[in-house]
Amino acid sequence: MKAGTPAQYRPLVNLMATPERRRELQSEAKHLLSWDLTARQHCDLELILTGGFSPLRGFLTQQDYESVCTNSRLKDGTLWPVPIVLDIGEETARQLAAGSRLALRDPEGILLAVLHVQEIWQPDQAAEAEAVYGMAHLREKTHPFYVGGDLEGVELPSHHDFRSLRLTPAELRSDFARLGWQPIVAFQPKQPMHRAEFDMTLRVTNELGAKLLIHPAVGVTKPNDTDYYTNVRCYRAILSHYPAGMARLALIPLATRVAGTREAIWSAVVRKNYGCTHLIIDDALKSVEEICRLTQRDVGVEMIRCNMPDNDVNARLLLGDQSAESSTFSTVADELRRAYPPRSSRGFTIFFTGLSGAGKSTIAKILLAKFLELGGRAVTLLDGDIVRKHLSSELGFSREHRDINIRRIGYVASEITKHGGIAICAPIAPYDRVRKEVRALTDGVGGFVLVYVATPLEVCEERDRKGLYAKARMGLIQHFTGISDPYEPPEDAELVLNTIGLTPDEAAQTVMTYLEKEGYIEK
Repeated sequence: MKAGTPAQYRPLVNLMATPERRRELQSEAKHLLSWDLTARQHCDLELILTGGFSPLRGFLTQQDYESVCTNSRLKDGTLWPVPIVLDIGEETARQLAAGSRLALRDPEGILLAVLHVQEIWQPDQAAEAEAVYGMAHLREKTHPFYVGGDLEGVELPSHHDFRSLRLTPAELRSDFARLGWQPIVAFQPKQPMHRAEFDMTLRVTNELGAKLLIHPAVGVTKPNDTDYYTNVRCYRAILSHYPAGMARLALIPLATRVAGTREAIWSAVVRKNYGCTHLIIDDALKSVEEICRLTQRDVGVEMIRCNMPDNDVNARLLLGDQSAESSTFSTVADELRRAYPPRSSRGFTIFFTGLSGAGKSTIAKILLAKFLELGGRAVTLLDGDIVRKHLSSELGFSREHRDINIRRIGYVASEITKHGGIAICAPIAPYDRVRKEVRALTDGVGGFVLVYVATPLEVCEERDRKGLYAKARMGLIQHFTGISDPYEPPEDAELVLNTIGLTPDEAAQTVMTYLEKEGYIEK
């Protein structure tokens, strides 16, 4: 392995307006249609504005988009394998026309950029997903229309964390030049690094006589990835183990796409913009030879093929496997333990679902009493009727309003869980998709236990103390679950309780036994 002569840096696109022009745009934007950016769009915009996505000067127009999807190139032939598009809703799309302008804002309404609209179109997103991501559907919810055009930057997105590590391409290039770094190997870890990753990167940089840039993405990443705050603390911890002056850490606000071969090529293009000459990739990638040939010829970045270690050290550490200690550094292990203490010290959510009258509230109240008897943790009961009275009093019972109600419960429960408490939720929660959204809110901040109280409809009607089922049968109550509105039984419940042959106390004890077995509470 030897370092080749790197191609010259390409000029970086800089789309930030002058101070005078920014004032003009801020004034003009008061009269423009606005779009609040999603998390992915927020990341894409930052990298377009700072030149991380050079040579792009905005979001792709239709011809460039179709060329990228088909050929992994812009219409002028420039290698660019991933479509960077601004997806918008139908209502916004119908108010735009070629030649108009769109104000792009962050979730707080701050103007970040103005898009000069060139085209609006409705893409075939299924075909895009198949061509780019190799799947029938896009990985995330995407709006149905795309709008393309050039950008004028007003203000870069603000970040309040790890500011010294958030360097733009121009800033990082300048640092490399000042330090005399050349060649430079980039490595994008996705999880905390341990000894295997350290040894691999050290070997590569030594053989090349190069420097190392640890360059993790801190934008939108894959589901179930370790939270980036923990990752960055672990990268900082491992950095001190490299020889002095060999390695540095910088963060990139990149929304990863899970696009396989295309993503590897895209990573090389982006790292070239940041000043790197080499990029470590997984030797097991499909078409790895073609990736290496394309990036060397068209980008000027040499791919370093490595067998990526099986990164199971995190899980082993958190399970208390003593053999994992020798696979990492004590400083990294300490950070992981601090971020992910044992289940018995972490918060969790118990989420009951089932028909009205199934017994959810009764079981939940018994559980609440049991936890209060044990002590040691704050416990909150979010019962369906109580939440409706105090948190969602303005909502009706349409599907849209039910979803809003469950999302509110899920958000409150996730905050309780995040801060080490126990949240007991007992709504009907009839729709599977929203239950999964609630689970996703809690994943990463604590535990989540879905309990399906599977009491049959006829039994629930017999127990109907409030007469709700009877009113629903007579048509006096609309959108009543089990009568005029569907209930979608969960297939991912940790526990299924049928209360026909189970008393409420026995059901509650079944839940407690499960929590003990899984380590959420101590025996």
